[in-house]
Amino acid sequence: MMKLSTEQFTALQQELDSIKQQVQAQLGEADARYIRRVLLLQRLSAISGRILLVLGFITPWLWLAGVLLLALAKILDNMEIGHNVLHGQYDWMNDPVLHSKRFEWDIACDAASWQRTHNFEHHTYTNIIGLDRDFGYGLLRLSNDFRWRLRNLWQGGTYLLLSMLFQWGVSYHELAAQRVFFGKKKADRHTQVSDSELKRAFFGKGARQLIKDYLFFPLIAGPMWLWVLGGNLLANLLRNVWTSTVIFCGHFTKEVYAFRPEDCENESRGQWYYRQMLGSSNFTGPTWLHILTGHLSCQIEHHLFPDIPARHYPAMARQVQAIAAKYGIPYNSGSFVRQYSTVFWRIMRYSLPGGNRATAPGQLQQIGPV
Repeated sequence: MMKLSTEQFTALQQELDSIKQQVQAQLGEADARYIRRVLLLQRLSAISGRILLVLGFITPWLWLAGVLLLALAKILDNMEIGHNVLHGQYDWMNDPVLHSKRFEWDIACDAASWQRTHNFEHHTYTNIIGLDRDFGYGLLRLSNDFRWRLRNLWQGGTYLLLSMLFQWGVSYHELAAQRVFFGKKKADRHTQVSDSELKRAFFGKGARQLIKDYLFFPLIAGPMWLWVLGGNLLANLLRNVWTSTVIFCGHFTKEVYAFRPEDCENESRGQWYYRQMLGSSNFTGPTWLHILTGHLSCQIEHHLFPDIPARHYPAMARQVQAIAAKYGIPYNSGSFVRQYSTVFWRIMRYSLPGGNRATAPGQLQQIGPV
């Protein structure tokens, strides 16, 4: 990997800024039509799926189709719509639904809580040890920068459980970070909202989700209540596992880099871009796969341009990859299967003592991979 000079960091910033400005200049009706079509597909999938769950008494195949359609609706709501809308990618439309300040998604996590922990903390301090709490979520040891604990021996099982309950892990993330229920609060703890507000949002949103999926819809299904209850449970499970898998493939592959806080002090915009490129992973696939991932298959581009409508990421990726090659910056991309296999390797490797550190002494441009 090439060691970049101050002048090269400046040039890198200018080239990536230029890509962003070119796309921003093109935003318009085509983007509005696209996200509204996705929203329509999501709503039709949800309605069709819930109808087919009730019709499962005719044949179990209808019930299975209902589960898959409902899972598709939940995945689209969570990924291509919710995640991207809450990043403000479509705020310029001034749509009453598709605006980051008004949108609420179909998962247990309160949208405002997610924006605080994800939009600000994770995207500002990406992969900085001790500052980005998304690096392992406080549950998984993913490098030797963290002290090995006995509980890490079974972190493979912890990961599987987290994947199945991912919406609840995301919902609890801010409360865990602020030590609302457990642990001694840090002296330098800062929060934008009070503990009571965090708890009210956590329990309020969670209760609404539980009532909707496991009480309201089963009750109105009458004698098919158990089929609907089971279908909702399975659809949520599929959505949780898929979302978790996509996110882990974008952040925790074997080749991603991590950083020390002291190496990122007073970093320039060019250095911030550089850190995003080193701390993210892409995976390749057809158009439908990009859509189902919310285009987080292009996680590198998302970390570089989080407020650009994600449908542009695949085209931007070709330009970003060329720039990475020009400056000798690793561009971590591969097939979905390959990337996930390295995620699993990383989780299992660091369940045992030892292993490599994700960070190394020196300046930002000298930091090495796991």
